Amino acid sequence: MARKHRLVRRQLIPCSAAEAFAFFSDATNLEAITPPFLHFQILTPAPILIQPGTLIDYRLRLFGMPLTWQTLIDTFEPNRRFTDTQLRGPYRRWHHLHEFTPVDGGTLMTDCVEYELPCGALGSLAHALVVRRTLERIFAYRRDKVAELLGATGKDLEQGSQQAHRVANHASTR
Repeated sequence: MARKHRLVRRQLIPCSAAEAFAFFSDATNLEAITPPFLHFQILTPAPILIQPGTLIDYRLRLFGMPLTWQTLIDTFEPNRRFTDTQLRGPYRRWHHLHEFTPVDGGTLMTDCVEYELPCGALGSLAHALVVRRTLERIFAYRRDKVAELLGATGKDLEQGSQQAHRVANHASTR
C-alpha cells in the first residue's frame, strides 16, 4: 500500500481574500509561480474558467523527463477555497487544497497537498531521496514568487509556529 504524505504551507499575503483568491484561481498565474527548472507549461487554452469540473492539462520536465499532468477542479468556493486533484500525472494520488482566510493585515493563504507515490517501497525510497526535497524546493520558490508579486511575507508560517497559531486563532474568531 502506498504511503500517504502531506505538505502544508501557510503564507500571509497583504491583500484581501478576494484579491488573493483571484490571483491563485487564475490558472495562467501558475506558470509565474512555478520554478523554471520544471519547464512548466499550461496546455489548456486560455481563458480557463475555473469552476467545479474544470480540467487543466500541463506539461513539465523533471530531471529531464517529460511529464504530462491533468488536474480536475473539485471544489470552488469564491474568495475562500478551491481544490484540484490529479487525474493523470506522476503521483498515485495528488489532492491540493488552496484556502484563503481573512486576517488582520491581509489574507492567510494555505496550501495543503495530500499525495501518494506509485511503486510501493520504491516510491517510498524515491520520496525519501528526491521527491520530498523537490516538493519543498518547488513550494519555497512559490512562496518567494508570491512574496515578490503580491508583497507577501517571504516566510512560511509553519503549522506549529506561534505566529501561525496567532493568525489561525484570529481567523477562527471571525
